[in-house]
Amino acid sequence: MFQEKGSLLALLPLFIFVSLFLGAGIISGDFYQFPVLVSILIASVVALLMNRKESLNGKIERFAKGAGHPDIMIMVFIFLLAGAFSGVAEKMGAVDSTVNLALSVLPENFLIVGLFLIGAFVSLSMGTSMGTIAALAPIGVGISSGTDISMPLAMATVIGGAMFGDNLSFISDTTIAAVRTQKTEMKDKFKVNFFIVLPAAIITMVILLFMTWGNQSAVDVNSFNWIKILPYLGVIIGALAGLNVFVVLLGGILLSGIIGFMDGSFTASTYFGSITDGMIGMAEIVILTVLIGGVVELIRHNGGIQAILHLATRKIRSPRGAQLATAGLVSSTNLCTANNTISIIITGPLAKSISEKYGVDARKAASILDIFSCSIQGLIPYGAQALLVAEVAGISPLSIIPYAFYPLLIAVCGLIAIQFALPKFTRINSTKPDLVKS
Repeated sequence: MFQEKGSLLALLPLFIFVSLFLGAGIISGDFYQFPVLVSILIASVVALLMNRKESLNGKIERFAKGAGHPDIMIMVFIFLLAGAFSGVAEKMGAVDSTVNLALSVLPENFLIVGLFLIGAFVSLSMGTSMGTIAALAPIGVGISSGTDISMPLAMATVIGGAMFGDNLSFISDTTIAAVRTQKTEMKDKFKVNFFIVLPAAIITMVILLFMTWGNQSAVDVNSFNWIKILPYLGVIIGALAGLNVFVVLLGGILLSGIIGFMDGSFTASTYFGSITDGMIGMAEIVILTVLIGGVVELIRHNGGIQAILHLATRKIRSPRGAQLATAGLVSSTNLCTANNTISIIITGPLAKSISEKYGVDARKAASILDIFSCSIQGLIPYGAQALLVAEVAGISPLSIIPYAFYPLLIAVCGLIAIQFALPKFTRINSTKPDLVKS
């Protein structure tokens, strides 16, 4: 399947995309100063100018075919619905109620462990690490200010909790991208992914408890409303029950609206406005996904994908090697792009081809993509997550890295899962036996 070497030159658009994004960040010191959409637009133009044997019209049609691939379009629709749900739930007050509920039941000397748990639950519910950090970073600042807990530790804890849900949530863009590129089911990927990262979460909480034992503080807790938490619970329960993701998200949007109308949080205009704002908030990732789909299709047609596969699989001799190659591909891409969703979208098709050749189960491949991309994203000081908490707390993003226990531990757990072929199930699903070797 991968005997032909392909063409490394065909990878030029991808190289330009990464170089522009990374190079501008290094030169300016701000990895988000150069718009990622401009980078992919330039890469798209370069891709269309290559391969002079084919007409421009033919290349544009091929680009459009890749951009409009069914998998790309399904991701786009899910992104839009996820944005709409996050928008209405937040506007209705679900985030504030969830945070205040958790703080109200936590013992005072468990605040930092509780902060991690709150972040994990909120991010699992919202499906966005950035939204979780925006909600919890001010609380982390308050906890640090009222205790002798260091600010970098508090902010790293917020990032850790946020990355938990970013990695596992059914409505996270990383989960959506990983599942769609590997053609598996969200609930199946969740089960595999959860068993791999659960030890990391437990060890993280033990470390945090040990480091902050004896700290006490009277942190002010605002009121909360049980009813406002129901949309998040509904989304999680519906997704775990195996309902179609479109049904789950539409149900969450509807339930948030009903609660908001009942308690006066919404009028018709604010409700529909929140839906619109949430969808607009996903515009960048939607456009990026579509353009990357087009670029990748031209790269594939010109032999670039074949070249990467040849290089990545030259020394692979087993399913374990295939999984390590997948982990390496997505990690290196994430280091360059500073965006875990982008890294999955770029490397997902490659990982799928490698997995098919070496018999790696799709659930495990999707989990590896998501785990290692989220690990790198939570560790890099120039990632959006670190930059956001650093801005809120008024500290250097570099000071956070030594306390980034959870992102580091999920990578360790991921490597252990690869090395020892974990988790092991008697059956992967109702139709396909478990591939113990994967």
